[in-house]
Amino acid sequence: MAHVPGSKRPPPRARHSAPVPPTAHHSPRVRSRKIITKDGRPLLLRAIRASDVAALQRGFNRLTPDEVRSRFLHPITGLSDEYALHLCDVDADYAVVLVLIDPEGTPEQEIRAVARAHIDPATLSAEFALIVQKQFSGQGLGDLLMRRLIAECRKHGAVELWGDVLVDNGAMLELCEFLGFTRHSQAHDDPGLMRVTIAI
Repeated sequence: MAHVPGSKRPPPRARHSAPVPPTAHHSPRVRSRKIITKDGRPLLLRAIRASDVAALQRGFNRLTPDEVRSRFLHPITGLSDEYALHLCDVDADYAVVLVLIDPEGTPEQEIRAVARAHIDPATLSAEFALIVQKQFSGQGLGDLLMRRLIAECRKHGAVELWGDVLVDNGAMLELCEFLGFTRHSQAHDDPGLMRVTIAI
């Protein structure tokens, strides 16, 4: 859906009081949940872990070039161990990263979908990104992840969720519209991107 969150943000919104960044004491924990897809496949919805590097790499290797472009906004041919660890080992006080992963004990366990948000402690505005493997598309998993991501960001104290979406990524734009996001003009004067935002 978008590049790795945290690289840029929209202008801060006016507030009546100064935002209070999340603290380690109050950082919420994401509860794991078992789900069954519409076509009968079991998955586990949980927070990403530093130990998920190999599962993330296997999931990435299954993505098509178009899926990679939709997620990262530019071509990437693979995830190095260092970059994969960067994506997996996150600061839980300022980031929410949810995965749909094969159940424990599955040989060659893969991450099938990822939703992540990085919360700016100065503005409490969170940038999000989402990817679902094509073989799992059309089953409502993007909707499930985005609703859970919004809820978890709210628990962290975020007041807004935003992202930049490729204008030709109709499925993601439709999902955002369904969830109540507002579309804005081109992101950063890039005619290929659309900024979407929602107050949470």
